[in-house]
Amino acid sequence: MASSDSSERQRRILARLVAEYIEQGEPVSSAWLAEHSALGLSSATVRTVLARLEDQGLVRQPHTSAGRVPTDSGYRLYVDWLLGTRRQPKSLPTLAARLRQAGTVGDLLEGASQELSRASHHIGFALAPAPAGGRLRHIDFVRLEGRRVLVILVATGGQITHKVVETDAPCDDALLVQAANYINAEFAGLTLLEAREAIVGRMRQERRLYDALMARALALAHAGLGDAVPPETLHVQGASYLIDELLGETADRERTLETLRALFRMIEEKQQLIELIARYIETNGLTIVIGSEHSSPDLHPFSIVASTFGDGPHTGTIGLIGPTRMRYERAISVVDSVSQALTDALDGQ
Repeated sequence: MASSDSSERQRRILARLVAEYIEQGEPVSSAWLAEHSALGLSSATVRTVLARLEDQGLVRQPHTSAGRVPTDSGYRLYVDWLLGTRRQPKSLPTLAARLRQAGTVGDLLEGASQELSRASHHIGFALAPAPAGGRLRHIDFVRLEGRRVLVILVATGGQITHKVVETDAPCDDALLVQAANYINAEFAGLTLLEAREAIVGRMRQERRLYDALMARALALAHAGLGDAVPPETLHVQGASYLIDELLGETADRERTLETLRALFRMIEEKQQLIELIARYIETNGLTIVIGSEHSSPDLHPFSIVASTFGDGPHTGTIGLIGPTRMRYERAISVVDSVSQALTDALDGQ
């Protein structure tokens, strides 16, 4: 960009174009922007600015005679600007009190997902973290008949769980002792949740890093921890809002239906969506993922606005899933407010 003045001009025109496209769903013309951008520019000057924005990949022209629409990169610049001017989320005592009426934490999160969906007209979700539980003291593997192995897991607080696992080949006693010693040396002292996550991380690394003993030990320990650590719970509300919005704004009905099928498959399976959300939420606070920024192509038509709630090791995640043409300013405000209210409600329980 040539100068700070022209840079600011381009930013303001892009912001006005994105806001108008979000509201109307139609390409925005240079004539409309010249009249409504409050910059006192002619249509010709606005066309020049739009051409520069197009060269930068921030807007595109769907048809030769049409106006412009934002690209995912354009949305990203707009959202980053919104975040730069974002105010500290306000505490909403009424919302917190309404959530606090829930009988259990699960009911509270279900209420939070409903509040998110109702306020935004998008899909609202609330993800509760798996309880950390006790810490791993030690694990033992005991050979049974055939290819079966008994996994015995002992945690602090007197928690003992056991599970019979079918292996791909018979195991002798010496190998199982070595496998248990390896797991205990590497993971004892971690919470059960931390141990499970660490083992999954090891298993995802290149196979060549491990010999047969390590691979067998990790697989057995992972199977045993599966029953010892309660799974994450995901609450989802508002799918009907997304159906209405997507089917109402495009003529390509078949493509829209396929997009919805992919999203609903992910919601129904839940674990895939849980893993996706966990992958994005790496730090406390607000996270926004727009369109093609998703690692999964199935999610490219959608954006996610999410935030953590709670404090310390018991932090969970709430958020919205909507089309890339969502009202980001409203979505950010809704997620911020519900996150703060949910934290307050949990503090009061």
